[in-house]
Amino acid sequence: MGACLVEMDTRGIRDLFGYGSAATWLADTAGITPDEARKTLARAKALNAGRHPDGTPEPALAPLTGAAALEGALSNANIDLITTTLRKIPVEHREFAETTLVELARVAGPRQVRECADDLLARLDPDGPQPNDDDPGPQRPTLALRERKDGWWDLAGRVDPITGRRLRGTLDPLAIPRPREEELPDLRSPAERDGDAFGEMMGRLASAPGVSRSVRTQMIVTVPLTSLQQGLAGACLDFTTTLSATEARMLACDCAITPAVLGTAGEPLDIGRSRRLITPSQRKALVLRDRGCAFPGCHRKPQYCDGHHVRAWYHGGRTDLNNLCLLCPYHHRLVHRAKWEVHIAADGLAEFIPPAFIDAQRRPRRNNLHLIPLVA
Repeated sequence: MGACLVEMDTRGIRDLFGYGSAATWLADTAGITPDEARKTLARAKALNAGRHPDGTPEPALAPLTGAAALEGALSNANIDLITTTLRKIPVEHREFAETTLVELARVAGPRQVRECADDLLARLDPDGPQPNDDDPGPQRPTLALRERKDGWWDLAGRVDPITGRRLRGTLDPLAIPRPREEELPDLRSPAERDGDAFGEMMGRLASAPGVSRSVRTQMIVTVPLTSLQQGLAGACLDFTTTLSATEARMLACDCAITPAVLGTAGEPLDIGRSRRLITPSQRKALVLRDRGCAFPGCHRKPQYCDGHHVRAWYHGGRTDLNNLCLLCPYHHRLVHRAKWEVHIAADGLAEFIPPAFIDAQRRPRRNNLHLIPLVA
C-alpha cells in the first residue's frame, strides 16, 4: 500500500484522479481524516523509495524499517519513532541507528523504543543541529520564480510587513475552506488553499478593468486533435512548456487561450481565437441563471467563477447559454480531471454525474444552494 501511495504521489494525483495531493485523495476514498491521511503518506514516503520531479531516484529514509513493516513486525507508533529519530541523526550513522531500533522494535513497545532512540541521539549527535549565527543584515524584499522541468513553478520570497498584510488580506477571502455541509468536503491543507487562492487572485488581476491589455497573458497551446479529444499524450504551451492533454482541455475553456490544433502530419488544422469567447451579455445571463458555482454543494459567488463549456469546443460545442455553466476554479479543475459529466437539464440548469468511485449508480446531482427566489 505504501509503495502504491508513493508511486501515485510521484506520477501526479491531480492528473490521475483530480485531487490536489495524494493525501487528499486518500482521505476522501478511505474515509479517514486529512491529518491521518497526511501521516500515512509521510510514513509511506519515509519507508519506500520514490522519484524526484526530474525523474531521478529518491532513496527511502528508512528501508530496513520498511522491510520490517512489510512483514507486519512493527506498529505505526514504533515506525514513526524510528523515522523521526533517523531524521535527527547524521547520515553517516543512520544505518547503524536504524538497525538497532528495528531490532528492538520487533520485540518492544514504544516506550522502550523511545528510550533507545533518545540514547542513540545523545551518543551519535550530542551537540544537536549547529546554530546559525550569521548576521542577516538589512532585509530587502525578494522574489524568486523558477520554472521546473515538469512545467510547474517554484515560488519563494520575502516581503515587507505592509505588503505581507496586503497579500494575506487578499488571499484570506479566497482561501476559506468550503462549508462542511457540502457533499464533497474541503480536504485541502491551508497551504493548498493559499495556492489555489493565489492562482485565482492572479486570474482576477489579469481580467480587472483598467489593467493594461499587455498584462493579460496570451498562451498558444499546441496539441494533436486526437490527443485533445481523448485526453492522451501531451501538449506544448507557448512552444516551450509541456503539459498533459488533460491540462490543455481545461485551458481550452479559458478565453485567453489560442488553441493550435495539429493534424497527423503536424500541420496546423485550426488556430483558434484568442479573444474572449463568452461575451459580457452572456456572462450576465449566466450569473442570473446559476447565481454562483453550479457544482453540487458549492457556495462560491459568481465573481469567483469561470465560464465552463459543457460540450467542449474541440467536440463541436458552441458558446451558447445552453452549453455553458459557472464553475469556481476548484470545481472547474475537478470536472476536467476526475471524470465528472455535466449536462444542461430540461429546466436549463446544470446537472453533474459523479464518477463511479464516488457513486456506483452515478445518480445526477445539482446545486440547490443558489436557487433562492430573487424577489419575494
